[in-house]
Amino acid sequence: MKETVGRTPWSAQVPLDLFTRERNRQGRPGGRPQTRGSAPLVLAIVLCLLFSGCGKRDSVEAAAGGTGPVPSKVVPDMDANHFKVERPERFALVTAGEYSATPELNVTGVVAPDVSRQVPVPSLATGRVTEVNARVGDEVKKGQLLFKVRSNDIAGAFSDYRKAVRNEELAKAQLERAKILLENGAIPKSQLEVAQTTEDNAQVDVETAREHLRLLGSDPDHPTGVVEVYAPVSGVITDQQITSASGVQALTAPNPFTISDVSHVWVMCDVYENDLAQVHVGDFADIRLNAYPNRVLRARVGNIGQIMDPNIHTAKVRLEVENPGMMRFGMFVTATFHGPSKEKVATVPATAILHLHDREWIYLPAGEGWFRRAEVITGAMLDGNLQEVKSGITPGTQVVKDALVLQNTVEQ
Repeated sequence: MKETVGRTPWSAQVPLDLFTRERNRQGRPGGRPQTRGSAPLVLAIVLCLLFSGCGKRDSVEAAAGGTGPVPSKVVPDMDANHFKVERPERFALVTAGEYSATPELNVTGVVAPDVSRQVPVPSLATGRVTEVNARVGDEVKKGQLLFKVRSNDIAGAFSDYRKAVRNEELAKAQLERAKILLENGAIPKSQLEVAQTTEDNAQVDVETAREHLRLLGSDPDHPTGVVEVYAPVSGVITDQQITSASGVQALTAPNPFTISDVSHVWVMCDVYENDLAQVHVGDFADIRLNAYPNRVLRARVGNIGQIMDPNIHTAKVRLEVENPGMMRFGMFVTATFHGPSKEKVATVPATAILHLHDREWIYLPAGEGWFRRAEVITGAMLDGNLQEVKSGITPGTQVVKDALVLQNTVEQ
């Protein structure tokens, strides 16, 4: 229970009232005179009340302060990052060390297919899908059956083929007849030339109709109304747009299947515009998959996008890498770009770094009990619970060893 400021404690008021009452009683008419032992008795009562009041006050102060050490008094400055602390010797200081390392840039990315190695598989005829022999994610070989389509295109193509064959037979017979007539002088040579041209054109029509049937996947000698579509290349089916009994259009999007060669993939990274100077086409980067953090792969920068993202101001950087078999499309990747030469950076204990509001700070002594909070950019963790500081301080700078303790003192 706290004392009220400006009000006299009850223990101090009681002795005064006792003296006043005793004096008034002696001075009143008819009052009884003071006995010989009354003065010592009153004095004893006053002393007891005084000691009891002091004890209560001390107990209240002890309860308010707790059993811990007396908190330091913080004197703020006009600058929010500059303040004075009583008993600054409680906050140990350390000297920043020196470490030589190659500058690194870490960015995130996603595994994506190499579009130059993606092959669409269109339907060769318009019709209805009667059978699907592969699914998305399956690994297929070149020439493997993917699906079947029943189409009227086969009937039309076979009709054209049969007509072309009949016309060619008729043209051939007319040519033989023209040769006989020319030998007997019954017709001029020009009619023989016309018959020869007709026969040649008929043969072209037959070959064209036969090739049309072959493109539709049908045998000209054994025609059928079902078109079979086979895989043009080996790879993994990464997209499927058809199901059984669905309709398809000939040679139009969307393609029923897409087959990708996954032996070579891309990693698409987002690099902020402030970091683009550290990335060059032809450089190499180390990539680590989140699923396999202990496995490091080597990738080459193949392209740096010319268009910046207007929202987050990043550019797409394309890394090209051989797939050892564990990379799958959509996996998250961390890419590390290395600088051309080593640089000296400062190192401090990890406890000297304060993570506050998505930023990193350290505390620097400013003399006479004053401290200054400075923003830094940190790097990788090192052995001995040390951490790199890329900018903000230099080797040899004194910093507060435990930044969190000083921050808690400031907030109190």
